[in-house]
Amino acid sequence: METMFTIHTYLFKQDLQRLVNELKIEIRIAHYPPYTSKYNPIEHRLFPHLTRVCQGGIFERVEIVKDLMEKAKTQTGLSVFVTILNNFYQTGRKVTEEFKQTMAIVFDEYLPKWNYTAKPQAL
Repeated sequence: METMFTIHTYLFKQDLQRLVNELKIEIRIAHYPPYTSKYNPIEHRLFPHLTRVCQGGIFERVEIVKDLMEKAKTQTGLSVFVTILNNFYQTGRKVTEEFKQTMAIVFDEYLPKWNYTAKPQAL
């Protein structure tokens, strides 16, 4: 498995494991592989409406984008909720070798790089 993952995917899995341990529930992950977003129904249902409300806008401040996106809605009742995250994210994070050895993430037989389940660890 080592060659299959990069440091960034291990960081995601480490944070996912922390969340699963805290919530004490299993979380199943099924990613869309690269270049397949055209099959993602959320993108087809939401993104055209976001594009429409943002056309012609000048994004001088992040609040302008937030206000525009909150105006997006569809005829079937889909509406957008927007939150601006002002967090600072730590750079240069490293994954510990211990995590790689003890992670409770079970990879599917079919497309294990894209499909897996994170299980709570007994701490």
